[in-house]
Amino acid sequence: MTVATILAGKGGDVITATPSTTLEQLSNILAEHRIGAIVILESDKTVCGIASERDVVRQIAKQGASALNAPISVCMTKKVISCTPDSTINDVMGIMSSNKFRHLPVITNGKLEGIISIGDVVKKKIEQSEREAEELKQYIAG
Repeated sequence: MTVATILAGKGGDVITATPSTTLEQLSNILAEHRIGAIVILESDKTVCGIASERDVVRQIAKQGASALNAPISVCMTKKVISCTPDSTINDVMGIMSSNKFRHLPVITNGKLEGIISIGDVVKKKIEQSEREAEELKQYIAG
């Protein structure tokens, strides 16, 4: 099963921001859309970072409430690890586990195709396991 399967079910719409978006604005966007991370795009629409609720919390802990006025560029992850639609779910699980993050942008030829979360991956793995169990039951039953 591939990332394309996940995107086919959830769509490729991605909430994005720019490096100058403040932490306060970012927090509002995350809360409004009930998401845990946001992809940061340059003006030419290339991915230049990703920021999560964890990044916001760490910056506030470090700087206090004044951090909310800072641009997200001060604490976003700039070295973005991504996957492609052809990446397998097992590959993505490995990337997320070894890097300890919960969101992964999907990029093809520099173009943002979507974003997947660990929740998306777990949901697909559960569906896959349930389907395989049902197939085994049918096979055994004859």
